[in-house]
Amino acid sequence: MALNPDRLFSAEPGTREIARRLFASVEKLPIISPHGHTEPIWYARNEAFPDPASLFVKPDHYITRMLYSQGHSLESLGIASRDGRPSETDARKIWRLFATNWYLFRATPSRLWFEHAMETVFGITERLSQENADRIFDAIADQLTQPHMRPRALYDRFNIEAISTTDAATDPLIYHDEVIASGWHGRIIPAYRPDAAVDAGRPDFASEVEKLVGVAGTPLTWQGYLDAHRNRREYFKRRGATSSDHGHPTAQTADLSAGDASRLFDRVIKGNASTSDAEMFRAQMLTEMARMSIDDGLVMQIHPGSFRNHNPTVFERFGLDKGADIPRQTGFVDQLKPLLDAFGNDPRLTVILFTLDETALVANWRRSPATIQP
Repeated sequence: MALNPDRLFSAEPGTREIARRLFASVEKLPIISPHGHTEPIWYARNEAFPDPASLFVKPDHYITRMLYSQGHSLESLGIASRDGRPSETDARKIWRLFATNWYLFRATPSRLWFEHAMETVFGITERLSQENADRIFDAIADQLTQPHMRPRALYDRFNIEAISTTDAATDPLIYHDEVIASGWHGRIIPAYRPDAAVDAGRPDFASEVEKLVGVAGTPLTWQGYLDAHRNRREYFKRRGATSSDHGHPTAQTADLSAGDASRLFDRVIKGNASTSDAEMFRAQMLTEMARMSIDDGLVMQIHPGSFRNHNPTVFERFGLDKGADIPRQTGFVDQLKPLLDAFGNDPRLTVILFTLDETALVANWRRSPATIQP
């Protein structure tokens, strides 16, 4: 399985040579990761990862969604359901199921990531299969008990200078505080992700807003709501935050008058929002977040274009963020214009836009075969 050093470079010789030179010029530089999904508790407690399945399978919805599409229940992969149905707790059984179906990941990014970790982190060059599942499980499990595989040691080994986590607006950030208090040299910073208290289309939107204003100590009014965001952004900044992060269905923005925005807030907070109201509220809040970024300096990261919770059966049984998200066609030019008209000429505003592959198919998140006709 030895990895080809040119695996991510062009097949065209001239272009590949340029890529090699460019990579060589930056290969030894430290990693500064402005967006990520590592858990701050890893660095605060610095405990060993429990087992190979908990590290590679259960938390990776790209892996679990593929296996689900081939008829394997999420419970069999150790994913707990909302209704308390029993799920698999034997890490070795989960790993064997994963290994038996490893061939499904041929030509996928998941295979690229996994085999990169196997070889460069664990020194395993044997390709995973049903036959070697137990042997590779034991090899990884043994290494996970060693000090050099603890989160802080890996932080140093990977030459990370700073890494950002992704945190809800109401998160108390206690693990970030623990890292700071420990005196460890690593820089683990939060990113302000207010989606739960911004997306008026979520069933828990009102309760999340109530939680937000409760934590911030502001009234449940439009102005109080905005002040709550300002309060929490400052709380995040005091713990090193440099960015906010917004995972909206679209990149739509709006620039409503104060009166119209206040009336819209009153509708959505009372649960009287139409689908168009929810979209308009999200759009207005992107513009409000840009306004706040000009004041406090947080960089805006916008992740639009994902149809989240696409599979209602999975959503109802397992809840939010279990991988049933599908790229959808989205636009930026017209959608961002209201925000840019308002603030796009202000040098204090920095916006990073993330795009998705709109050609990705839905087939690997449904159990029945799907055919896409050209």
